[in-house]
Amino acid sequence: MPAEWAPHYATLLSWPRNAQTWPGEKLDRVERVFALIVQALLPYEAVLICAGGIEHRVSRVLTRAGIEPGELTLLPFETNDNWMRDHGPILVQHRDTQELAVTNWGYNAWGGKYPPYDLDNQIPEHIARFLELPVVSPPLILEGGSIEVDGQGTLLTTESCLLNPNRNPHLGQAEIEEALRTHLGIERILWLADGVAGDDTDGHIDDLTRLVGTDTILTIVEPAAEDENYAILQENLRRIRGFRTATGQPYRVLQLPMPPPLVADGVRLPASYANYYVANGVVLLPTFGVPTDQAAMEILQQCYPERRIIPIRCEDLLWGLGGIHCVTQQVPTGVNLT
Repeated sequence: MPAEWAPHYATLLSWPRNAQTWPGEKLDRVERVFALIVQALLPYEAVLICAGGIEHRVSRVLTRAGIEPGELTLLPFETNDNWMRDHGPILVQHRDTQELAVTNWGYNAWGGKYPPYDLDNQIPEHIARFLELPVVSPPLILEGGSIEVDGQGTLLTTESCLLNPNRNPHLGQAEIEEALRTHLGIERILWLADGVAGDDTDGHIDDLTRLVGTDTILTIVEPAAEDENYAILQENLRRIRGFRTATGQPYRVLQLPMPPPLVADGVRLPASYANYYVANGVVLLPTFGVPTDQAAMEILQQCYPERRIIPIRCEDLLWGLGGIHCVTQQVPTGVNLT
């Protein structure tokens, strides 16, 4: 599996449509966030949007945002919801020939929390046919947001998610690790503990900790000891400081602040600056209109000095308990459509 910062052919999105996730005016509001994401990406790479049955609505929203429909591709595939990172394909690349393939892992909406998810579970196969790529279907439930790779054989994940019995109750840690090695070309697996409060994915890594190159780890920390996230993030930081690179050296560890607690209807939302997306030439950073936004931008710029950091206000997207990384999935270069 190539690293996210490797060159892209395109970014995949699934357009929001679920009335339970986005009731009333919240759908209009999150669509505007999606339009900002598309706007930010189009100068740098192709954008493919699953919009089966709602093509006219999507085109109307994008046209209002100044985006011509011909600038991107609307795919005729229906979805249950918009979390492409988790229900979409995970692409892998042959080490020698560079040929691409789609891995089609099982998807059960984070342990069966949000049925139905049958349409979402079909998306990898649809995308594979569209991109004219072969498909491999590992016998395992796995969401893209639960793993982070450096493209050189190292994978970062959490025990709370991958070892959760609501995903693969018949498999132990050794069997799950073997599947990751076999199907993603992984050689080293680094395990963190748990996720932040309000994260209904059971602790996806993309809300916590990201790999930056092969020698740097960027992780969120909570400075307030009284905050409910403090202890778990300190435990993750302790583990990270014990990790070693493939060459046996300690990782360079950078810390991202947590934003102040964001609450909706009495529920803590999983706001995190770690849920950014690295594309060709840019990094899309979720921001929340709080003072820590600027610090997060400056840290990301240090990590990706050759890319432009584009902040996108994400309070409306966060209502659905996800961020920018959750709604995007990269397609590496190497696609040759006939």
